[in-house]
Amino acid sequence: MKTTTESRSKTVTTVATRIAGEDIAKGDYVTILSEIIELPSYLWDCSGISQPIDELVRLRYLPRAAGEPHKVVAVCLPFVYAKRPKGNLIAFDTRQQQLVRLDRANGRSLWKQLGMTTKKKTK
Repeated sequence: MKTTTESRSKTVTTVATRIAGEDIAKGDYVTILSEIIELPSYLWDCSGISQPIDELVRLRYLPRAAGEPHKVVAVCLPFVYAKRPKGNLIAFDTRQQQLVRLDRANGRSLWKQLGMTTKKKTK
């Protein structure tokens, strides 16, 4: 028995891809996927395992800005300098922040739309 399905929508789903720092280029649209913070182990009292005082505890978390597109203006590893839709610059440290590259068409579209909403708010 052969079964076929029809899709009425023309929407294409894209996936943001993880990217290494050396593969990031000027003009790419990137966003933060996750971030690593380091805390001294003496603040980690809730652990049943004792750790040396000078050892850091690393935690990975999802920042609030995850998904916000940034346009890369310069790369000097381990730092990536990017522009927000609002116009100000931000520096990413690829040792602590995992970046993903957005699809070029989606990144450009989001960039324009977010830029327009901030311009409307300032008027």
